[in-house]
Amino acid sequence: MKVAVFGSANAHEGDDLYRLSYQLGKLLAEAGHTLMTGGYCGTMEATSRGAQEAGGHTIGVTSEEIEAFRPGGPNTWVREVIPSVTLGDRIAILTRQADAFIALPGGVGTLVEVAMSYNLIAIGAIQVRHLIVIGEGWKQTFEAFFKGQNRSVNASTRAILQFAADAESAVDLLQKEKE
Repeated sequence: MKVAVFGSANAHEGDDLYRLSYQLGKLLAEAGHTLMTGGYCGTMEATSRGAQEAGGHTIGVTSEEIEAFRPGGPNTWVREVIPSVTLGDRIAILTRQADAFIALPGGVGTLVEVAMSYNLIAIGAIQVRHLIVIGEGWKQTFEAFFKGQNRSVNASTRAILQFAADAESAVDLLQKEKE
């Protein structure tokens, strides 16, 4: 399965988020999944590194707009690059070519990727079975959203989103499909 992983560009080697991301990439590769990320630094680098070091295949979806904002090119752990021009194009590739989504903690860009994935699944535009968010921050974010928008988000739409405490439980949720 091709798994798109979203997350922060602000994770650095040695910090907890980088370690979590690395572990996720490693576990995904060990479970036989292909990893797809935005291809740059932070969690994208860490998950790609974990997957590569575990023998997995990594895909990075790059964007000319991001490279104009933050030059540097894809991280060294990406083995296949899919270039795009705009950030919107990049998000479209990530959300339409993956078989599952996992979101690590992140900022506004990660929120956009999660929201786009969530909406595409909710309207039936893509047939993805998993949208998994990792960490207490996501749980708090969506609990507040569901509470504040209670009348606008029905139970079946809420049920699309899966919460995981860590990398292991996120990969376990993916593996349940195979059982």
